Amino acid sequence: MDKEFQQRVQRVDELIREIETVADPDTRAKAVELVQSLMEFHGAGLERLMEIVAEAEEPGYVLFDNFARDGLVASLLLLYGLHPVDLEARVLGALEKVRPYLGSHGGDVELLGVTDGAVHLRMKGSCDGCPSSAMTLKLAIEEAIYEAAPDITGIEVEGVVEQPSAGGLVQLGTSRSSKVETSQPAGGNGNWEGVSGLESLAQNSVRALEVSGRPVLFCRLGETFYAYGNLCPGCGQTLQEARLESTMLICPTCGQRYEVERAGRASDKSDLQLEPFPLLIEQGQTKVAVPHLAAG
Repeated sequence: MDKEFQQRVQRVDELIREIETVADPDTRAKAVELVQSLMEFHGAGLERLMEIVAEAEEPGYVLFDNFARDGLVASLLLLYGLHPVDLEARVLGALEKVRPYLGSHGGDVELLGVTDGAVHLRMKGSCDGCPSSAMTLKLAIEEAIYEAAPDITGIEVEGVVEQPSAGGLVQLGTSRSSKVETSQPAGGNGNWEGVSGLESLAQNSVRALEVSGRPVLFCRLGETFYAYGNLCPGCGQTLQEARLESTMLICPTCGQRYEVERAGRASDKSDLQLEPFPLLIEQGQTKVAVPHLAAG
């Protein structure tokens, strides 16, 4: 449903651009006037609808909450400037959504403020200055914010180490169009993919699965799940048979120990770290963002 809606929005944009190229000025002006009139008519109707809902007071406020949680309705209300939740509140809600993932790696994020539509953040904890924090930003925090608040003008972040990346995963402080877009990380290198079967993963155990053509190692510590690349950076061998000891993941080949709760850092070698993948659980559905492998 969301994908179909996004395709329709894109088609509307294409048609408007085609109208702007019509050679006959009179026809072009009438077409533009028609679109504007329809937008104004629909906007006035939606505004009156929101007023009627507000007049119901408490029951109406419940409806406002439902409107804000529905992606399609929320996008439509944003288009007409009628979203019932203000911009900063939506950004805070998005950060709460990804905070469990950051916390699972010993990190956090702080909202410094929203100025002229630009969101200012600070990474904290193990995310501050961590080489993996750039991917955490692009694939988790930024995606959640733009999904909740596509009307922002950009995101600026403190405490992020910018890493060169041929895949274009690190593009900090850039702005993004407020148009509805697919749930794809910036740079086009991967998508959020649903993963099934993890609910049966025993506590303090690991399981290797393939996601978007990439081997991913899922770890469960208590009720918290983690996702990492399935290769040991120390010896280059698979971690499929790795074991967990407390919060340490131990490579079955070389015995290197990695801290699962600290973004997969090696316990005794600062230059070794597992490849962490953002993982979110929403309404019982597990999703992981895995960059696509480069061609060739």
